[in-house]
Amino acid sequence: MSELPAAASETLEIFQQAAGWEQRARLLMQQGDRLEPLDDTERTDDNLVAGCDSRLWLVGERRGLHWHFHGTSEARLLRGLLAVLLVRVNGLGADELQRLDVADWFGQLGLARQLSPSRANGMNAVLQRMRALASSSLSNANVQ
Repeated sequence: MSELPAAASETLEIFQQAAGWEQRARLLMQQGDRLEPLDDTERTDDNLVAGCDSRLWLVGERRGLHWHFHGTSEARLLRGLLAVLLVRVNGLGADELQRLDVADWFGQLGLARQLSPSRANGMNAVLQRMRALASSSLSNANVQ
C-alpha cells in the first residue's frame, strides 16, 4: 500500500496518542460529529449498506481517477467508525480500494480489539460497498 493520505496520517497520530479505549471512544464520537452531512435525497434505500446492524448510508463519487465517499449512520459509534474509515479511503483509486486492509487500519488506530464482531462486519460491509461502487463505475466506463 502506498503512504497514507494526509488526513489519515493526522487521524492515526491523534489515535496513537490516546491513553486508552475511553479516550479513543471519545475521539471516535468527535470524528463522527464532523462527517459531511447527507441530504434527504441521499438517505435512500439504494444508499443503505447491507450488513450493518444500524442503518448506514454511503454515497460515493469518482473524481478523475480517485474516489470520494461520504455517509452517515443513526448510531453514533458507527458514525465515528465510518469517519475514520473515510479519512483512510477518500482519494484512493479503485485498485487501491481493492487492496485496502480495513482490519489493519483499525488495528493501527488501536480500535481492533474493541470492535464487536458485528461492528467489524459492518465496517467490512462498508468497504465492500465502496469496492462495488468503484468496480461498477469502471465497468460502466469500459462499456461507453
